[in-house]
Amino acid sequence: MREGKTLGGKLGVKRRIIVMALLLNLLGFAASSLAQRGGRGGGEGGGTSPLEVRSSGSGTAGNELKDYAYGIIKTLNKDTMVLTKTNSGMDETFKFDKKTKFIRDGKSSSPESLKLGDQVWVDARKDKKTSDLLARKVISGAFLMPSF
Repeated sequence: MREGKTLGGKLGVKRRIIVMALLLNLLGFAASSLAQRGGRGGGEGGGTSPLEVRSSGSGTAGNELKDYAYGIIKTLNKDTMVLTKTNSGMDETFKFDKKTKFIRDGKSSSPESLKLGDQVWVDARKDKKTSDLLARKVISGAFLMPSF
């Protein structure tokens, strides 16, 4: 009978080790997930946006666009655009107005040039009355900054 208890004791230790390893992995995943959400809009400003990770050196489009919102177009119509996979970690809605400038491949463009799934950078301001995000400039395609 003693042998059974000894064998059971070893299995119990192995189970505890496995459970502890799983818990530590989950904690590590949760911590890294929270750290990634600390970017723009996260309130702490300590996160690194996808743009910051991709940009390097002076004079790159990444440095020119570092203060812009980044995302992938999820929905699009003539007046608004919803971005997903943004640097804030949440979907964001931007409204267009007659002053919104559209740039594709470094050249002036139109809202019709945008497509679902496009990666875009948006320079926006918050409307004081409605708190809507109003797009001032939407940049897509190859990121050659126009001179205007």
